[in-house]
Amino acid sequence: MDADKLRTQQELERLQAKYVGTGHPDTTSWEWRTNVARDTYSSIVGHPPHLSYISLAQNEPAAKVRAQLLRKMIQPCGPPPPREGEEPVLQQRPT
Repeated sequence: MDADKLRTQQELERLQAKYVGTGHPDTTSWEWRTNVARDTYSSIVGHPPHLSYISLAQNEPAAKVRAQLLRKMIQPCGPPPPREGEEPVLQQRPT
């Protein structure tokens, strides 16, 4: 029984080290949401039929939707929350 738990824990740690998006015990909710959003956007951009569906639903050209999704990947969940002892980062609006 204990050997199974140990093996499961080791496998989880191995996967977390191999794949960044799987997180680790110190992963914040902001980091987790950012990884999920980036994975989603990259999946949509990487699958032309899915991109076509989204562009049709938005009534926009596929190239424009692709560019919007790529821009969203920079900070999909907004700026990171301030750490303890730091000042909050102010998000600048595009000019």
